[in-house]
Amino acid sequence: MITTDVLIIGAGPTGLFAVQQLGLIGLKAEVVDNLDKVGGQCSELYPDKPIYDIPAIPECTGETLTKKLVKQIEPFNTNFHLGERVEQLAKKETKWIITTNKKKVFIASSIIIAGGVGSFESRKFPLKEAEKFENNGVFYSIKDKKYFDKKKICIFGGGDSALDWSIELSKNSKIVLVHRRLEFRGTPRNIEIIKKLEKNGKIQIETPYQINSIEGDDKIKAITIKDDEGKIKKIDTDYILGFFGLIMKLGPIAEWGLNLDKKHITVSTENLQTDKEGIFAIGDICTYPGKIKLILSGFHEAALAARGCFRLARPNEIYRHEFTTTSKTIHERLGKKKS
Repeated sequence: MITTDVLIIGAGPTGLFAVQQLGLIGLKAEVVDNLDKVGGQCSELYPDKPIYDIPAIPECTGETLTKKLVKQIEPFNTNFHLGERVEQLAKKETKWIITTNKKKVFIASSIIIAGGVGSFESRKFPLKEAEKFENNGVFYSIKDKKYFDKKKICIFGGGDSALDWSIELSKNSKIVLVHRRLEFRGTPRNIEIIKKLEKNGKIQIETPYQINSIEGDDKIKAITIKDDEGKIKKIDTDYILGFFGLIMKLGPIAEWGLNLDKKHITVSTENLQTDKEGIFAIGDICTYPGKIKLILSGFHEAALAARGCFRLARPNEIYRHEFTTTSKTIHERLGKKKS
């Protein structure tokens, strides 16, 4: 059982900035995210694509922004519980009790839902055999690329994730890239690299094909793929990687009894609190009159929600606003040396 001031659901940009805002005012946060890494949509959907509307940063990628936000919260030693999804919610007196799908239990005064457009789940192969081999031959993400060294790998997908990993893994492994359409959807540069690798015999490309079957008992031995005309090919392989994008769902949060407006959580503009005291929502998942879906808007919402959490975590204290430029208390929390 983990006790904290605030449980943040979602480790995207707004969730990470909420950690910083809470830390500045002396509140401790724990962060849970269904993904296996921080960054949310920035890491999963556009890690290498430019972002142009972050204040004072003319241009940065999703990955760069994530790294800077993580660097910013280093002084607060925040614990991240990645690859976990919040499942159950209960209230005991003034505290919220939250349980994840891995049976981890948190006790918190407040909850900040910063889940973007909901929890992310990988789109999966439409085969029963794929379920049997999941995480033992069939994968939808890569945690350690060395695991796939000197192996035969079939990669499915037509976007940048499939192309990026085909390019990277082809350095040490035999790659077959399969896509259901003739044309890829990745960046022109990635497509150019893939074509060169195919020409040089580093990658085998099969289009337009889809997975048809998986062969093997304890381990995958081969797969068959089928085109639109029913033509079938057999490919020997050790591993299958599927990069079909993500399914975005509210998940169990939809069952918490919060006011919803078209799969978005309605909140007060005063402090981003929902209709349940102690539960706040920020970022793309929340809605209110005049809402604009921008990262910078989420940062503003995180600051307001953090102050709302302070009132609940420290009911006997009066919140006094302090500026980071002059506050000795904030400087101590950030580990800054006295000048």
